[in-house]
Amino acid sequence: MQVKDIMTQALDKIESTASLTEAAKHMSYRDVGILPVSKADQIVGVITDRDIVIRGLAQDKQPGQTTVSEVMTTNLIFCSEGDDIHEAGKLMEEKQVRRLLVSDQNDKLVGVLSLGDLAAKCGEDIFSGEVLEAISEPATPLR
Repeated sequence: MQVKDIMTQALDKIESTASLTEAAKHMSYRDVGILPVSKADQIVGVITDRDIVIRGLAQDKQPGQTTVSEVMTTNLIFCSEGDDIHEAGKLMEEKQVRRLLVSDQNDKLVGVLSLGDLAAKCGEDIFSGEVLEAISEPATPLR
């Protein structure tokens, strides 16, 4: 099974100059936890619900006055729509991420593959459980 068979295809983007409030409202309306961030038609990052909380609210930033670009994740991790889902799962494990951006053969963003997509759509509970376990391991031991 390929990534394109289970990824989320309908992607909304948000401009890097949008406020955190706008991003949160957009996520709420679309019932998503991630939005690709664009600047001049280029994807420059992603904003997640976790980014808004951890890098925004927990740092006492004002959501109406703080831009998406101030708290977005810029370390983008892509897979290809033609990749096998097991390859994508291993990439998630290696990078310890719950979502991958998906590009086509022209490097155009065409979707997002989430851990939820793996769990709900691939039909392999053991596989998705193994990916979740590996992603959930702390990168460094807790002290």
